[in-house]
Amino acid sequence: MWGEWRAVLFGALGASLSLGLWPAMAATALTARAPAAPLALHECRLEHPLRLASVTARCGVLTVPEDRSRPGGATIDLSVAVVPALNRRAAGSPLFLLAGGPGQSATAMYTSLAGAFARVNRNHDIVLVDQRGTGNSAPLTCDYPDDWQATDDLMPALRQATLACLRKYGDRVRFYTSGAAVADLAAVREALQAPTIDLYGASYGTRVAQLYMRRFPDTVQAVILDGVTYPAQAIGPETPLDGERALDLIVKRCQDSADCAAAYPELPRDLEGLRRQFGPQKLMLVIDDPNSGLPLPIEFNRNMLSAGLRFLSYNAAQASLLPALIHRAAQGALAPLAAQTVMTARQVGDQLASGMQNTVICSEDLPFFTAAAIDRAALSRTYQGVDQLDALVEICKLWPRGAVDADLHSPLRSDVPTLLLSGEADPVTPPADAERAARGLRHHRLLTLSGEGHGQVATGCIPRLMAQFLDAPAPEKLDAACLERHSPAPFFVSMTGPAP
Repeated sequence: MWGEWRAVLFGALGASLSLGLWPAMAATALTARAPAAPLALHECRLEHPLRLASVTARCGVLTVPEDRSRPGGATIDLSVAVVPALNRRAAGSPLFLLAGGPGQSATAMYTSLAGAFARVNRNHDIVLVDQRGTGNSAPLTCDYPDDWQATDDLMPALRQATLACLRKYGDRVRFYTSGAAVADLAAVREALQAPTIDLYGASYGTRVAQLYMRRFPDTVQAVILDGVTYPAQAIGPETPLDGERALDLIVKRCQDSADCAAAYPELPRDLEGLRRQFGPQKLMLVIDDPNSGLPLPIEFNRNMLSAGLRFLSYNAAQASLLPALIHRAAQGALAPLAAQTVMTARQVGDQLASGMQNTVICSEDLPFFTAAAIDRAALSRTYQGVDQLDALVEICKLWPRGAVDADLHSPLRSDVPTLLLSGEADPVTPPADAERAARGLRHHRLLTLSGEGHGQVATGCIPRLMAQFLDAPAPEKLDAACLERHSPAPFFVSMTGPAP
């Protein structure tokens, strides 16, 4: 979501995500139900972003208007893939996956997480529509400096990168909003002749899912929202405060763990010392590039520290490394934290189309900031400070704004059965956001996982609960007792791993 925001500037769903290699299979379920569908599909394979695995699917292209208000104008091609249900007699509605970012493609998200959807895929086709501006759907990619490379003179570099991107795409970038994406999804559903669909939205994808629920309620069978934003929310001013809260929870969880507390008895002091040191101070390091192994000169400064704390707070698997890295950095060994930051930033940045992200945020969020919502003094006390907000404002001064649905930020009232998933220590969409989103949902269940961060799809027994919910969308009756036995990933007590 906006917390992926961005490897380019701000800070992804976690590093320990389940992967799956899918066998070849015949098209079933959705494709079999619609032999005369106008959307032609062909056999294809979808590749993991890191080429670790591939998935057999049926792929096609749907051509839609770029400007939804001018059906006869320029067009773009939407990349569509259907992963057929394993059960040839499956009757469940197809599940459409809506990715986060903004800027991640549905295909990249799914291939990184295929194992987590294996149970769902038994009875449900999985439909992957790369949202316009991402993946293979007319992507809007820009070259921004990674935030770990940021210097004190960042604003000129941001302006230069933004203008270069606009020279490449022009003002047509304004057509890549969430509202246009929802219209695209409806067109794909119609082309596949699916009477009803299910939705899984992750992070920013929860905004798209809720807007689809608002626009096409009669076509939605069930919805899963994971890392939830609420409709009234304008993302930006709260993010540093949410990040600070998550970091505090991670430190407290270490202190409450006998093994972690014994290994790092001065963790709060170590962290505070680093934050004081890398306000004014900067150190040049040469680390082993985590991708190539070659020497990589970097400047360890406040931006590098902030990026490391942010990226490693995203989920419990990444956070399990944080106390060890903070402790070693406080002792002067900065290279491990720097290398982990660089590696994670690259992984996130490679999957995000920052031009599409700019359109969404500059059109749908920044115009709704209010003076009352921005307490610069409070933001300045967080480890992220006001840098993210100021950078966002600078980009949006130049970026064209698209048309926004008048009710985008109005409360959503819906009867659609909805399962909401939150992590207790989510640094960008905390449980309070899911609670606010749930107020207007008549049939819902909110599950909050202790100690977890952003994105629960591959956590513990959640894959089984998602499949059970989609097979029988009655959230009030869902048996989630398995979560009572859940515990987050244990902390590393040394650089070799957790306590035995």
